[in-house]
Amino acid sequence: MLARRIIPCLDVKDGRVVKGTRFVDLRDAGDPAEVAERYDRDRADELVFLDITASAERRKILIEVVEKTAAMAFTPLTVGGGIRDVDDIRALLLAGADKVSLNTAAVQRPNLIREAAERFGSQCIVLAIDAKRKGIRVQGSGFRERPDHEPSTMNAEPEWEVYIHGGRTPTGLDAVAWADQGVSLGSGEILLTSMDCDGTREGYDLDLTAAVAEQVDVPVIASGGAGTVEHLYEALAIGKADAALAASIFHFGEISVPEAKTYLSQRGIPVRL
Repeated sequence: MLARRIIPCLDVKDGRVVKGTRFVDLRDAGDPAEVAERYDRDRADELVFLDITASAERRKILIEVVEKTAAMAFTPLTVGGGIRDVDDIRALLLAGADKVSLNTAAVQRPNLIREAAERFGSQCIVLAIDAKRKGIRVQGSGFRERPDHEPSTMNAEPEWEVYIHGGRTPTGLDAVAWADQGVSLGSGEILLTSMDCDGTREGYDLDLTAAVAEQVDVPVIASGGAGTVEHLYEALAIGKADAALAASIFHFGEISVPEAKTYLSQRGIPVRL
């Protein structure tokens, strides 16, 4: 069985790592390069660097910040934000990124995924999806009634809408269908963020994660809602994700990456120790 990955996320605004709740109420979490260096020492499996306002502000990513961050860590780095074409992707790969994350530009011009995959290879093209649940919130940890880890018993199949511009703009796209389309166009991985759960520390949206993981045949990274090591376990074991991404619990020293991996290993999840 392939090892599951633990991935700290660096949401960057104005050159600083920030963290908020449901994409708002941001607070400072440090310099990206310094934060990346710490996670490199902790042996994180990968890092994700997202310039969260680049697309909304219609500007390119702060590439000098990417270069500095990549120089401080040997950990594989995925970078996203403000990417518009294959030239932007090439610039980020030359700046030290191992993968690039496409979100707004991919929704606006889906063929960019195909162009990027054909030029650079599917293995370095990540489709990032910010999804928001349509309907009534379910009580309990995250968005699933799961006292005994059983699937939700809601009558209607849940749906999630894709948002772009850093969670500001609804698109009308169904998140599961868009993930499937993105993979068919050449994306080699899905970075799936629940906007409802993001920053709440109440757990991942396991229904969303499992729905996408079951639909596509590429790795899925669960994002949004981690507050405990148990939540990481749930994303991997119940949500069927290939990797769990988290920010707050790592940034502010509540849980270290080695501690998380030790816990997961003890629960039977294969990880790189």
